[in-house]
Amino acid sequence: MKTTIDTKTYSNYINNKWRESVSQKTITSINPANKEVVGYVQDSTEDELNQAVEAADNAKKEWRKLGQSARGQLLFKVANILESKLDEIAESMTKEMGKTLPEAKGETSRGIAILRYYGGEGMRKDGDVIPSTDKDALMFTKRTPLGVVGVITPWNFPVAIPIWKIAPALVYGNTIVFKPASEAAVTAAKVVECFAEAGFPKGVLNFVTGAGSTIGQGLADHPKLNGITFTGSESIGQRVARAASAAGIKYQLEMGGKNPVIVAKDANLEQAVEAVISGGFRSSGQKCTASSRVIVETAIYDEFKQKLIEATEKINIGNGVEEGIWMGPCASESQFNTFKKYVEKGKQEGARLVHGGEVLTGEQYDNGFFVTPAIFDEVTSEMVIAQEEVFGPFIALIRAEDLGEAIELANNTRFGLSASIFTSNISSIMEFIDEIEAGLVRINAESAGVELQAPFGGMKASSSGSREQGEAAKEFYTAIKTVFIKGS
Repeated sequence: MKTTIDTKTYSNYINNKWRESVSQKTITSINPANKEVVGYVQDSTEDELNQAVEAADNAKKEWRKLGQSARGQLLFKVANILESKLDEIAESMTKEMGKTLPEAKGETSRGIAILRYYGGEGMRKDGDVIPSTDKDALMFTKRTPLGVVGVITPWNFPVAIPIWKIAPALVYGNTIVFKPASEAAVTAAKVVECFAEAGFPKGVLNFVTGAGSTIGQGLADHPKLNGITFTGSESIGQRVARAASAAGIKYQLEMGGKNPVIVAKDANLEQAVEAVISGGFRSSGQKCTASSRVIVETAIYDEFKQKLIEATEKINIGNGVEEGIWMGPCASESQFNTFKKYVEKGKQEGARLVHGGEVLTGEQYDNGFFVTPAIFDEVTSEMVIAQEEVFGPFIALIRAEDLGEAIELANNTRFGLSASIFTSNISSIMEFIDEIEAGLVRINAESAGVELQAPFGGMKASSSGSREQGEAAKEFYTAIKTVFIKGS
């Protein structure tokens, strides 16, 4: 498939105007498949961030007054515009961060569905009537927006994650300052163009690109912020939490995982293998819910391992815009180097590399960040490769004697985002649901993936404890106001 190269320079969007940074500097977005330039975004200064926050702060009162129904109708308009640009935005995503075009189209479609879900929130209740001990009084709750919300998003889902944060924040009456990861900021800018075209009032949605140390940290520290939502690394998330806590504002963090899959001795092995490969290697393993530890009962360990290797060998790797490609490159040189580092670490720790872990070479690979999926055998739970998030196509196989040991091994991590089990035993399923320390629990399904209408978030170091998506989003983006009315 022949693609076009868009080398447009994208501006910040502040108070409904597209503005270049006073720094006169830009950040280059590179295609990880061939190192071609995808486009440029602004390397903004603190001054631009302050303008964006000021615009959002000035807009919050009138935006709240507009009413939930009218706000929802604007989200429906964004959904229709995004749908009309689905192919363009999906191709931009593939060229910018490497996931295959079918995956990118699926993610963009999900963004459209999220917008329509929260557009529907415009006509749903925003409180409850509560019986009062005074029979002549009316008591009820209503939801009130936080105010100005900072949105900081990663590069691995440059459409879905921003939308699942921005859409509920807007429909519940908040104004936004949005800072995307620089590695996927061109795609993020195209999404913001859809909001701009929909006709939101001035200052409701503001978009600023730039270095995390300047724009991201500056947003977290800003005195006019009323809430902040962040998805990204654990180390940066902790800094966001400290800043928000010091300011006394609401914060929401999703910080990754080291997600286990248990394969019990009574599992359907073909089903388990297919799900482990999809969960571990789709998007080159660059999902926070990706399967990275596969804990297999000894009775079927060797058979499962062989089937897993055989299936992995059939994966077609290449440029994600080409037809028939199953796995694209690592999203950046940084992720490429991280993957190689953990492959070497696994070898040093005494684990056995039984498949992949190699840098691909040849005409179609030499200019990109292509690797083969790595499968390590003879991994113990204390190894670094069993404890740290690789964020690449990397699976650590761990042996367990029985289900009890498997669950114990699965919980032996500071993370607790997602987990899955493959078994045909209902008692094993119930034990797993009760004992596993994860926010997303999946039975006979891959660890990656969550439906947009369901709460999403983790336990332990994976999350700040709050939940995103579905009705749960309302809990973060609003505060409850209790009202008591009595006649005079």
